[in-house]
Amino acid sequence: MKKYNIAVIGGDGIGPEVIGETIILLKATELEFKFSYAEGGYEAYKKYKTPLPTETISTCKKCDAILFGAVTTPPHIEKYKSPIISLRKLFDLYANVRPFVSLPIPSQRQDINIILFRENTEDLYMGEEYKIPGGAVAKRIITKKASKRIIQTAFETAVKKNRKKVTVVHKANVLRLTDGLFLKIAQSLSKKYPGIIYEEMLVDSCAMQLIKKPESFDVIVTTNMFGDILSDEIAGLTGGLGVAASANIGRTQALFEPVHGSAPKYAGKNIANPLASFLSACLMLEYLGEMRTAVKIRKAIDSTLRNKYMTKDLGGTASMTDFTKKVISYYNYP
Repeated sequence: MKKYNIAVIGGDGIGPEVIGETIILLKATELEFKFSYAEGGYEAYKKYKTPLPTETISTCKKCDAILFGAVTTPPHIEKYKSPIISLRKLFDLYANVRPFVSLPIPSQRQDINIILFRENTEDLYMGEEYKIPGGAVAKRIITKKASKRIIQTAFETAVKKNRKKVTVVHKANVLRLTDGLFLKIAQSLSKKYPGIIYEEMLVDSCAMQLIKKPESFDVIVTTNMFGDILSDEIAGLTGGLGVAASANIGRTQALFEPVHGSAPKYAGKNIANPLASFLSACLMLEYLGEMRTAVKIRKAIDSTLRNKYMTKDLGGTASMTDFTKKVISYYNYP
């Protein structure tokens, strides 16, 4: 049996806690792991004057995948750059993949099964800004290369997972050069996949339709900033950021992280929801080819929720550690 070497960056706030629970869950499986711990985030910055130490980068380069918690980005430090953005660029993790599936949680929509593909290496989200007299400017860079590979990844995944439709989200009616380029490439690539329904949608219209008819979406592909906003909107329909997982995938490396922030006010209280981190670990297992274990963990999570065992953010009373124990018990249930 192969032993997987996983780089672990807990980060700040509740990040180390939910990642710690995730490691407990992974150790309860039949697989073998070596966890290589590394530092990153605001706490690392305070110690090393950088949020992404060189040693952390070296550790990530040697590992099969990266498991990332959450980090705090201090707004008062002007030149501070989030380590997650730096890692995405450093390892060219161009595909941000966020699957959203309805969970058995009260008051949440039960008809959602969407995969959102978000370009991960350019656009406004990269934070390339500079001051001008009386204001500031942010660069929005959209290239042929980046657009082509994220759109192609979305279509290839749709084929692989027997999805029926790909919706390309844009604002080309206003952003004619940048989004116009993205849309033109999507139109060209879509012709190579005649078995997939191709749909175009303005980002504002998409935001509305996700509220009105989320069941009408299957696969969504869009640019970095639009994808960041829309994915949080979909998360709100399926249980919130506490259950939202993501994968950042490149050609040679991949990073997996819960979508939520570091939530420092909840740190150390044993009340954080580790579910998003668990589901991110499932995405990591899929990437490593361990589909059976990923499916088994998801079934254990589903059983836990169906039996009304939930953390406070989902309306339950379970502590973070007790929630982990319950998922493991269902995982081991014959």
